Amino acid sequence: MTELEVAVVGAGQSGLAIGHHLARDRRRFTILERTGELAPAWRERWDSLTLFTPRRYSALPGLPLPGDPDGYPARDEVVAYLERYAETFELPVELHSEVERLAPEAGGRLRLELSGGRTLTADQVVVATGAFQRPYAPAVAERLADEAFQTHAVGYRRPADVPAGTVVVVGGGNTGFQIAKELAATHRVVLSIGSSQKPLPQRVLGRDLFWWLTKARILDQSVESRLGRKLSTRDTLIGSSPRELTKRHGVELKPRLVDADGRRVRFEDGSEVEVDAVIWATGYRPDYSWIDAPILDLDGRLRHRRGVTVPGLYFLGLTWQHTRGSALIGWVGDDAAFIAGEIAAEAQARAAGRAPAGAGAAAGARSNERS
Repeated sequence: MTELEVAVVGAGQSGLAIGHHLARDRRRFTILERTGELAPAWRERWDSLTLFTPRRYSALPGLPLPGDPDGYPARDEVVAYLERYAETFELPVELHSEVERLAPEAGGRLRLELSGGRTLTADQVVVATGAFQRPYAPAVAERLADEAFQTHAVGYRRPADVPAGTVVVVGGGNTGFQIAKELAATHRVVLSIGSSQKPLPQRVLGRDLFWWLTKARILDQSVESRLGRKLSTRDTLIGSSPRELTKRHGVELKPRLVDADGRRVRFEDGSEVEVDAVIWATGYRPDYSWIDAPILDLDGRLRHRRGVTVPGLYFLGLTWQHTRGSALIGWVGDDAAFIAGEIAAEAQARAAGRAPAGAGAAAGARSNERS
């Protein structure tokens, strides 16, 4: 058994960001990654993925992203940057270390049971598994014929992997729009949009959208503010629009997909399409089944206040954890700095024999993890 001050679960952008702060604070910690490589969520995205945040807004604390600050980094560039980040700050990452169970134990410490029978204990744990945990596809996916190709967006890589013919992309978010655009060059594409999202241009008056959002301090609005509460319930399309998709790329738009029978799918307006392939760009669901602690509300959503839950247990990289930028690579460092401060305060309280502050924070926590 290994004893630590802090254990971090997940070696993606969130885990590396908190690792930077823990190393600076000279904590005895490790970052546990279930796979054999850093940043698995980025590696699982499609080949041509390009961020909609410029390089100047796409870096972690302490290390700028090389290249034109007004240009947009691609997937492989981000992966290489995260690898370089871990090397630059000599972060202690342990690969092939999946945490199968996390539970409190006597004395207020937390016990982590890893694959292979190894066990760690830590005073504090940061769950930095981010927003992309369990790929979600609706039950209708099970009614498609076996000969119809289907995959979640996490399994999509490039158009050449998708059978020729008609492809239905399900999901009207940024992922669905971007995949539909790419496929439209080689396939007949139908995009099924379940709920409308507000389209925003990538550039306004010669400046990137995020320059304006930053200057207007919109990205600083917390989820507990009036504007933050309003924005957190509205999704946006960045650099895409339904009009552009149909006029420029020839994609056919349909409402919500509601049923399937063999190779035919039916939409909410009663129309039907015979498909050769379906791409489910329908998002992800959180999975905390491996955590044996009272962190969920009656609806199964995570209860927290800016990532603080029960004493000693923190979360990082959640969608709208504190602001719109909480799950974005360029802003996760703000929440990481906050969590590092909470870790330091709790360590001081333990040393002084006082009750950790996390207990009170958890009691008043809100449930904002989307299901």
